[in-house]
Amino acid sequence: MASAPQPQLPLFYKDLLPLNSRDHSDWKVGTMENAAFLAQTHAVPLTSDEFVDAQRNFPIVFTAGETPVPIALFGLNEGVNTFIGEDQKLVSDVYVPGYVRRYPFILARLRQDSDEMSLCFDPTVGVIGKHDEGIELFDEKAEPTEYTKGVLDFCRRFEEAGQRTKAFMDELGKLDIMMDGEIAITRNDAPDKPFVYRGFRMVDESKLRALPSEKLEALHKNGMLILIHAHLFSLNLMRNIFQRQVALGKVTMPDATVN
Repeated sequence: MASAPQPQLPLFYKDLLPLNSRDHSDWKVGTMENAAFLAQTHAVPLTSDEFVDAQRNFPIVFTAGETPVPIALFGLNEGVNTFIGEDQKLVSDVYVPGYVRRYPFILARLRQDSDEMSLCFDPTVGVIGKHDEGIELFDEKAEPTEYTKGVLDFCRRFEEAGQRTKAFMDELGKLDIMMDGEIAITRNDAPDKPFVYRGFRMVDESKLRALPSEKLEALHKNGMLILIHAHLFSLNLMRNIFQRQVALGKVTMPDATVN
């Protein structure tokens, strides 16, 4: 079984294999017992489709660089995830980004000269294999089961959401309303030593308000304005995440970079 081409694997994925009935006709998928693969991750990619749901739990910011992408912050420092418990499971009643929910599956290009994408999986996670128990991936006729069809549909919809996210980010770039982000948080016991977090991008509210009325109307009609507001509202949760880190004893320095 040959691995898919992987010049640079996405976040979480340590290897990729294309799923096929020839090699995996008798394979089954079990249940992910925990979210250990997420435990050291402080920022997870997010699609614009998810902004309204995600902004209830996480600050939504954008990566620095020439091609920023949206991320949900699970922590403010590298390697700190404040939503993973000691049992390595996600805390209850928290939104789980689609990027996390699709793991260990993913749509990937098997050939760099083709746009065709195939359903692949990370074999290192251990939940997919020749198990005695679990959900079958293929039926007796070597056809994908309803479960596999559902996984493929979810991954396809995730890719489509990714295209909408790219269009959203392209529009933000054209509007030129982004700025380098900086958040200063002060602890009550050390008011003269604020913790300053940088290294991310955010929408500049003053630039947003200064847009011509026709631009704002267009953003309202195409649904982008509510996404921008969800992003801005979510920034109020920076302090919540900071307090979660304080409770975990994982506030490490008064000046940090979110990346």
